Amino acid sequence: MCDNVRIGIIGTGGIGKVNARALDANPRGEIVALCDIIPQRMDGFEQELGREVRKYADFGELCQDSEIDAVFVGTPNQVHVPAALSAVRGGKHVMCTKPLSDSLEPAIGLVKEAEESGLVNMMSLSTRFSPESLYLKHQARDGFFGDFYYGRARSVRRSGIPDWNEGFIEAGGGAFRDMGVHVLDTAWWLMGMPKPVTATGVSGAKFGPFGTGYTKFRTPPEEYWLRYNSDDYAGGFVRFENGIGLQIESFWACHMPPEVQVELFGTDGGATLRPVRMFSTDNGAPKDVKVDIPSSWSGSWQNIAEHYIDCILDGVECMSPLRHGLIVQAMLEAVLRSSESERDVLLDELLTID
Repeated sequence: MCDNVRIGIIGTGGIGKVNARALDANPRGEIVALCDIIPQRMDGFEQELGREVRKYADFGELCQDSEIDAVFVGTPNQVHVPAALSAVRGGKHVMCTKPLSDSLEPAIGLVKEAEESGLVNMMSLSTRFSPESLYLKHQARDGFFGDFYYGRARSVRRSGIPDWNEGFIEAGGGAFRDMGVHVLDTAWWLMGMPKPVTATGVSGAKFGPFGTGYTKFRTPPEEYWLRYNSDDYAGGFVRFENGIGLQIESFWACHMPPEVQVELFGTDGGATLRPVRMFSTDNGAPKDVKVDIPSSWSGSWQNIAEHYIDCILDGVECMSPLRHGLIVQAMLEAVLRSSESERDVLLDELLTID
């Protein structure tokens, strides 16, 4: 068996670079190829790596490179499935940034083909792999919470609509798929991944189509924001089997303070994610504990890179397969479809969840 993984990066924007840096920093990982439609981005990252790498304008060509073992997909949402499918068909292990896709239907086909291939398939989820989330997951496994029955998850920006790539604001983009996916995924995972049954929600765009609410209160060119065709806020409620409920909210822009938070409600204890606080009752008295996560603990990107490489080289069971991304995608799409149809959406209408 090889003692290192040769990795190609599809998409060298912000998310591609942070994943690539962590993968290359791992002693068993090496970035050997890049793909981007903007050559200057690849050139700049090649300089950062400090060595020559192969560069491609077409992800299909990268995925046929016999000297690449694995691929990371860090493109806009609309390209995730085509790029990941190309990787799988080229015999490459594949890791994809969130969300899995810009819509549900193509994601279903990708997961089916990836699972049948026998290759490692994984989601890169920075909130799930954060030290705070991993700590809470250990607490859940140790029985601190008892039985989960409710959760709240929200991601709020004051003025944070992306203004650097139209993929964010076109159909298939939006705040819910960009930010809501993180806290929805993390809350669902921490609660034991119960089977979703129904979803209801509202969504819309109150800032982006009017040139306001963009990152750091910037105003992009009019030709950019006139193309706005997605949500800049969404909120909803997902009901799971056994009566468990999860409230989810995501705002790219609003007149509220910024926040990223997950709150967990269990029969024996509760917790918040940021900061990590644990709540319980001890001998009839409320007991609140603030947990200080050591700064020496590995961060999200390092955890993701290490796990991906361990799955490939050591056969470790993947803790965030594409199937998880598919189920989260189904919940996202159900909330958005509920907003459009003004009715509850049954998850079984969208996806048969095993």
